[in-house]
Formats: sequence, structure tokens, C-alpha cells
Amino acid sequence: MSKSEAKPVLLSGGNPQIPKGYGNAPVAAYLKAMPGWKGDIGRRLDAIIERVVPNVEKAVKWNTPFYGMEKDRWFTAYHCMTKYVKVTFFDGRDLDPPPPGTSKYPQVRYLDIYEDKGFDEDQFASWIEQASKLPGEKM
Repeated sequence: MSKSEAKPVLLSGGNPQIPKGYGNAPVAAYLKAMPGWKGDIGRRLDAIIERVVPNVEKAVKWNTPFYGMEKDRWFTAYHCMTKYVKVTFFDGRDLDPPPPGTSKYPQVRYLDIYEDKGFDEDQFASWIEQASKLPGEKM
């Protein structure tokens, strides 16, 4: 097995360790490396985001896929935790209704997706549409 074919390292919680980069390729590598049911969730999230925001910018930073309307201004990201996939909405407080998970940062809201609970894809799509119209977080 060559280095490029090597199985990616999984960090704490099963989060894939993927080199940072811009564009679809690093995000696709992250999605491919997401373990088990989390990979199915990641591919669904990515597909919904692409459908709702056709010209979305993508990147992997800090072993996390980011989505935005312009380079380095991001409206959402997600990563693997031990028992769920955590979706971050950087301007989540401004979404209607706001996602359920709160943060120590008042503007940030989270959606935790568990294997056995699923998630409301229509509500997620609505949040993505709303979030894509906000300024986003510069990172």
C-alpha cells in the first residue's frame, strides 16, 4: 500500500486527520475517511450544502471541513465526535429558529447528529440557506 493509499489516521472521537487545503478534494478526502455511519452523515451534509449553495467554497482546516461564500469566511463546519457528528453554525444565533446547541461563544450554535436519532434534513437545509446569506466567520 502506497502512502497515498494509506488509511487515514483517526483522531479523538474518530475524527479523520486530513491535511489542510482548499476546494472539493480535501473535503472529499475527509468524507471518505469518516468512519462508519458518520461517513454517511457527512456525505448527506455535504450533498445538502452543495444543493442549497451551489457555488459554496470548501476547505479543510484543523481536520474539519468548512463551507463558506468566499475564501476564509465560513458559515458552517462539522467534525466527528465519539458518539455524534457536531455541526457548527458560526452565526447560528441569527438563524430562525437557532440550532439547539449553545456555545460559550454567544453567536455560535451547534447541531449534534447521533446515529440512532437522525436529523431533520429540511431544517438543516433551511439553516444552510440562511447561514450562507450571513457574513460568516473569518478564519
